[in-house]
Amino acid sequence: MARIKGGMNAKKRHNRVLKMAKGYKGARSKQYRIAKQSVMRALTSSYAGRKERKRQFRQLWIARINAAARINGLSYSVFMHGLKLADIDLNRKVLADMAVNDAAGFAKLAEVAKSKVA
Repeated sequence: MARIKGGMNAKKRHNRVLKMAKGYKGARSKQYRIAKQSVMRALTSSYAGRKERKRQFRQLWIARINAAARINGLSYSVFMHGLKLADIDLNRKVLADMAVNDAAGFAKLAEVAKSKVA
């Protein structure tokens, strides 16, 4: 059985990493060893960033709901508690959208929440 050398596979692996490092400055986009480190770090950061984005959106939605609830005379926590007591199951994304685009509908929800809490 003839020996198989690994040159082709190594070249393929190197090119894959260098392609991912396209756009990086200097040696980070040219030299395999440095490019590999940069790509590994970038992939780790992008994974963490996808998790972080979910946290940031939830934070934004809560801030918008809180602002709209305070306009209607409630705090965020009291508003959400009132909705829970009224068996209204709307997620924060929808509530935040209502707070921005449908102030009248949000005011009705706030009245329902206020009546259930009081």
